[in-house]
Amino acid sequence: MTLPADAQAALDSFEHCNSWEQRARLLMQWGQRLPELNEADKNETSRVHGCESQVWLVGTLQAGRWQFAASSDARLIRGLVALLLARVNGLSTEQLQQVDLPAWFNQLGLSRQLSPSRSNGLNAVLQRMRELAG
Repeated sequence: MTLPADAQAALDSFEHCNSWEQRARLLMQWGQRLPELNEADKNETSRVHGCESQVWLVGTLQAGRWQFAASSDARLIRGLVALLLARVNGLSTEQLQQVDLPAWFNQLGLSRQLSPSRSNGLNAVLQRMRELAG
């Protein structure tokens, strides 16, 4: 399966990281680039349950392809969510169902840094995307 352009860009940038410090810095930069959600979109309906930090997610289907936007109050989570969005934005509903989250973060070299609670939180975000796409 061909990766979306943003996902390929993420892989290219992370493969040049030799240390966790470099990866963490890059992760924060991805989080900073995440466009801020409108306050109106930060509501109970768009809040993802199952995350320790606050995460909000909205999605729209445009010409058969999904575009998601998200925000979080935690800097590290913002970065992880930004990388998840890079992986899924532009996918069809069928492709979205096939995204392998652990494999994606493994490819980025970030899986070791995903605590069980962060991993569960990201799974909750992906699950919410699939519900919206359902």
